[in-house]
Amino acid sequence: MSEKRMFIVDAEIARKVDESRGEMSRSEFINFLIEGQLKEEKEDIGKQNYVTREEFYQSQQGVKELLRSFLEFFLSYGLEVGKQPADKNFDELSQKLQALSSSSSKAKTP
Repeated sequence: MSEKRMFIVDAEIARKVDESRGEMSRSEFINFLIEGQLKEEKEDIGKQNYVTREEFYQSQQGVKELLRSFLEFFLSYGLEVGKQPADKNFDELSQKLQALSSSSSKAKTP
């Protein structure tokens, strides 16, 4: 037979245990919680909970490439469908597209 010890907890914690344990005894439920927590910690040892600098940089480059493709599509679509734009908004978009295109090609070649 296993050795028994007394475990003193606040009344609020005892109430939460009793409400949550279902048909388990208090001892079984507390043991279940502790084992679950320890198992989770062991599994998390090998996992990283952050983004590395390289992963962040790759994500940033992917977003820039997506933006460049998006702008390129809408500019080419607008040129094929309708009239030639003559306002400075179009010129600004065109310059941004060229800047993104050049920065994207520079980033790919180390």
